[in-house]
Amino acid sequence: MQALWMVLGSFFFASMAVCVKIASAWFSSAEQVFYRGLLGMLFMWMLARGQGVSLATRYAGMHAWRSLVGVLSLGAWFYALGELPLATAMTLNYMSSVWIAAFLIGGALLAWNPRKGASPPLRQGALVLTVLAGFAGVILILRPTIDQQQMFAGLVGLLSGLTAAFAYMQVMALANIGEPELRTVFYFAVGSAVAGAAGMAAGGVSGRDWQHAWWLLPVGVLASLGQLCMTRAYSHGATLVVASLQYFGIVFGAIYSVTLFGDTIAPLGWTGMALIVASGIAATVLRSRAAPNAPAEEH
Repeated sequence: MQALWMVLGSFFFASMAVCVKIASAWFSSAEQVFYRGLLGMLFMWMLARGQGVSLATRYAGMHAWRSLVGVLSLGAWFYALGELPLATAMTLNYMSSVWIAAFLIGGALLAWNPRKGASPPLRQGALVLTVLAGFAGVILILRPTIDQQQMFAGLVGLLSGLTAAFAYMQVMALANIGEPELRTVFYFAVGSAVAGAAGMAAGGVSGRDWQHAWWLLPVGVLASLGQLCMTRAYSHGATLVVASLQYFGIVFGAIYSVTLFGDTIAPLGWTGMALIVASGIAATVLRSRAAPNAPAEEH
């Protein structure tokens, strides 16, 4: 039952995406990243203080790299949410597991030495098919997007999943050296606030419709609640079950997309979403054999 916290967390993340999409009519991605980071900092500081977790770290460089790639992913995702149908942007962001599987194949190819008589990595059929199925799903889901002259936003959405994969691998590295997850999430929020402030300084601040600024509040609150539920799920539930249940975020995103925004998802789009969910779960299972105690992915 503890794994069901992930379903609730996925609901919070999908709800956050709704607020981001609505707020994008008045605020830039940089502004939303800034306020999401600011509120996340406050929430995680309070949580760490309540649990007695120190926020001091000896690995500032690793946290800086995790924050950099994480902020790139977050900014790209927020931009995609503003330009694409909600279900499409959500699904592309959840491609991170498939990207990691692709990285594993690429690493195996680079390390393969045929002179030693080892089997070629491409004979690892299950992993290869997982990656191919995931990218086939991307093609199907982006086809209607390209037809609507939104190709650039689709590529940015795909980039959000790619950079999320890099961020996830850095989260694993931090966990392996004993950094508490609360500390990692806190410094990611710090990086988000700093990067968002830099983006606002470069691109300016919205000087209109600040009566809609209240949409920025649930972005930070829902993200923090989602992170809290995800942390509890991974702490007390079966890792594989929890990792699979995170894909409920795509389901909730599709429901929101159709009911709140009146988006029409073509049959090819539904097929692509199903392929990405299936390949993401398969990639998670295959990856767990190498890292059974991997930490949660973050949004």
